[in-house]
Amino acid sequence: MNRLLATGGALLALATAAGLGYAIGHQRSDTPTAAAAGVQGSAGTTRKILYYRNPMGLPDTSPTPKKDPMGMDYIPVYEGADDTAASDGSVRISVEKVQKLGVRTEAAKTQSLARSVRALGRIEVDERRVATVSPKFEGWVERLHVNVTGQLVSRGQPLFDVYSPELVSAQREYAIASKGNEALKDADSSARDGMRGLAEASLARLRNWDISEAQIKALSQQGDARRTLSLRSPVTGIVMEKKAVQGMRFAAGDALYQIADLSTVWVIADVNEQDVGLIAPGQTARITINAYPGKLFEGAITYVYPTLNAETRTVPVRVELANPGGLLKPGLFASLELKAAPRNPAVTVPLSAVIDSGARQIVLVQVAEGRFEPRAVKLGARSESDVEILDGVKAGEPVVISANFLIDAESNLKAAVSGFGAQPPAAKAKDATSANAVHHGEGHVEAIDAASGSISLAHQPIASLKWPAMTMDFVLANASLGDGLKAGAAVQFDFVERQPGEWVITAIKPLAAGGAGAHKGH
Repeated sequence: MNRLLATGGALLALATAAGLGYAIGHQRSDTPTAAAAGVQGSAGTTRKILYYRNPMGLPDTSPTPKKDPMGMDYIPVYEGADDTAASDGSVRISVEKVQKLGVRTEAAKTQSLARSVRALGRIEVDERRVATVSPKFEGWVERLHVNVTGQLVSRGQPLFDVYSPELVSAQREYAIASKGNEALKDADSSARDGMRGLAEASLARLRNWDISEAQIKALSQQGDARRTLSLRSPVTGIVMEKKAVQGMRFAAGDALYQIADLSTVWVIADVNEQDVGLIAPGQTARITINAYPGKLFEGAITYVYPTLNAETRTVPVRVELANPGGLLKPGLFASLELKAAPRNPAVTVPLSAVIDSGARQIVLVQVAEGRFEPRAVKLGARSESDVEILDGVKAGEPVVISANFLIDAESNLKAAVSGFGAQPPAAKAKDATSANAVHHGEGHVEAIDAASGSISLAHQPIASLKWPAMTMDFVLANASLGDGLKAGAAVQFDFVERQPGEWVITAIKPLAAGGAGAHKGH
């Protein structure tokens, strides 16, 4: 009797459990429909479902519940969820996560940008202070007084002694004319005038040959020609080049010495193309030189060259510097800082607030606590710390100046950014044929790699992608998709591009014999 009662009780319990399981299963089958309207939270509040997203992370959403090609349910996205892109294009980040990321904001402000232009340059000789010693007559170098390059010489200092038959002849003519002029002082005026004209012509000839007044005076006093005369330095400076060699013969016009006055030097700086509009003659330049750490030189821009170097995309700028102590030696490198004139007041934000992707510049504006709106901005002039905003942000609006890239990483910022600014038709067409599209194909299985979850298919042409027939590898979205498939089997399959270059099979099944055409080898 007891055994019969126990058996009956067990049967009753099983029946009750079966009925409860059916009820639960029936309730779960209706869950997507209920979720479309909302989900009851633990506190009795209903959360609104915004949309459903692809369970594999593909860029595909749906306003209603649906399944992907593998039969997986799309995942609901609820209103008010942290780290989501709102329908208005803003990005929501929880307050806790904002604090964890170290997000800091600063109000956009109106100010005049004062910018410094920095450039690299080199010390060069002042071209206006270079003199060349080039005799105007033919002769020989008898003796060198200055015989090394780099030697400091003074104006009027003898450089070398020269012998020249022409020079000796000119001296004799002058000496004879001077003596004749003295002898004919009692003669008639015509004779005196003729002799005086001969003496003046000889004297002019010597002066034209750069014979000094002291040498001419000595010649007048001695009354006889000298075999050699000294050629003297025309300026005070440094011998930059010396071609004269003792005993050599030179022709009229040969450059024997080049002497540069280094009391004033040039700094030639190469200014970047984008900074040329900020500089002008008269601006003060602050110059530092590696050879003299801590020493600062100042000069003024005297000339902006009218040409641009096509290879370096720079424009030369000339700065003049006094060099009384000779510290500034030609060839030294110099660093210049040029203060550009302040611009008109404009809305500015810190440089760190701008996310620059190359094609577009974005600033995150805080519109509420934990809510950020990405805005495309148009940039203007820059300073060392700020950038001018021509369009996109108004003065006083708080912008994110730190952790903005982390917000990009922690949230779906890219989806929010894509919400503002209409895409060109060509871009939309491209999206439709790539990430959001499911493509269909037929072919034969070449090989299956269960370990890596990949399959090699020799497929027929894919019309939607304009692919020719070929053999290529695909990724199986689920390893179970390859169950029962063997090399050589004819199949038809669906696939998507999960990310650039990664093609994922979402559905595959055997095809009737001969459906994919004759099997082709490699």
